[in-house]
Amino acid sequence: MAILGKLLANRRAGERTLAWHRPNLAGDGVFELTSPDFEHESFLTTPHAGKRVGGQDRSPALAWSAPPAGTAQLLLVVEDPDAPMSKPFVHAVALLDPARTELAQGALDGAETVAGVQVLRSGFGRGYMGPSPIKGHGPHRYAFQLFALAEPITTVNGAPVAKAKPPAVLSAARALGRARIDGFYERS
Repeated sequence: MAILGKLLANRRAGERTLAWHRPNLAGDGVFELTSPDFEHESFLTTPHAGKRVGGQDRSPALAWSAPPAGTAQLLLVVEDPDAPMSKPFVHAVALLDPARTELAQGALDGAETVAGVQVLRSGFGRGYMGPSPIKGHGPHRYAFQLFALAEPITTVNGAPVAKAKPPAVLSAARALGRARIDGFYERS
């Protein structure tokens, strides 16, 4: 598998393909997103990695400062822009009640209902999927992006938001502001 990683070393979706850079999500307001489980631009620990690589698929705990006034809903998106694809791999998508200011570890796994958290579809299935990059592909960035939405998303293209794929949810959102924290994971 390490050979595949080396062959694909220069193939990555890229930073510019993240939800962070979509015009509809580039609100003017800025707020802070942090985690007690990792510092910005540090490495994620094994429990937060995918089960395929020995992790537990446990989403890290997150906390954030007050979003901009008028926030109707929060949209959390976790993407890997280093995936060897044309678009980032989506590791989690969730809609959050704007009164929430934090998420506990595992709140995005989708197995249990957490008040004020609606876990949506991700790259495969529903809920948080921990990092499991190709062995030998180098470090992968995992962008935890939180968007303060001006209007809540309940439907996408006439269907309930719970059935929508991540690109459709991202297209339906309009952000007032945003926050971000990045972690890394690598399999050598």
